[in-house]
Amino acid sequence: MSDFRFLSRALPAALLIAGALLAGPLAAKVAPGDLVAPIADYKIWVTQETQALRDKTQGFVDAIKAGDLARAKALYAPARVHYERIEPIAELFSDLDKSIDVRADDFEKKEADPAFSGFHRLEYGLFAKNSTEGLGPIADRLIADIRELEGRIKTLTVPPEKVVGGAAALIEEVAKTKISGEEDRYSRTDLWDFHANVEGARKIHELLRPLTTREAPKLVKRIDANFAKVDKLLESYAAPGGGFVSYEKVTQKHRNAMRGPVNALAEDLSKLRGTLGLD
Repeated sequence: MSDFRFLSRALPAALLIAGALLAGPLAAKVAPGDLVAPIADYKIWVTQETQALRDKTQGFVDAIKAGDLARAKALYAPARVHYERIEPIAELFSDLDKSIDVRADDFEKKEADPAFSGFHRLEYGLFAKNSTEGLGPIADRLIADIRELEGRIKTLTVPPEKVVGGAAALIEEVAKTKISGEEDRYSRTDLWDFHANVEGARKIHELLRPLTTREAPKLVKRIDANFAKVDKLLESYAAPGGGFVSYEKVTQKHRNAMRGPVNALAEDLSKLRGTLGLD
């Protein structure tokens, strides 16, 4: 793609973001225009991640509908990571987020409830029931929901406060549902989601780095150090062929040990909004 074509597509989004910033209740810590570039870059990255989510989920769905249990199991976690990276934006569309990422706990009849759908309903069928039987319609709905999400994100004016606050929200999600092991309870692929949340938070931190370094360089150093600690934890559970080991191999003692570095990272990331005047 030529530079001209790229700019012609990116400029309207940047102008919309600039308008939102100018109209929003910003404190005086950063000028409204300072956030235009990082928020526009984040929108581009989220768009790319959503496209990858669509493509990998289509492969996952195809395997289910072909009755290829082994392949469907192998494609489950790699497809989900793209959703986990962009959760701060995906969750703006609560109807789709519920349909795509809901857990059985939210239904009266748990896994037997006919309204239980999305990734985790398919995970239950594949890993707990060890079968693709009856999953075709659920898989079709999942890919339809993801295509709808992709369309909505394309026209979205990204709220700056949701992006900046999203870094902490992603790590808080790790502390709440990934370390406990409740997220991927049937497949035990929790570490894939854990890593994806960390990657999503890191992307926000890196895009904001020039601004946060100017306002609070010590905070940036602490965040970098905490990311390094969390990365080291995850590296110890990397699988030889890529991805991560089953969460069953992480003892309760080690799960508890994860909480300190994760909570410290979440606490420092939660200060980004105030640092940039978005509280």
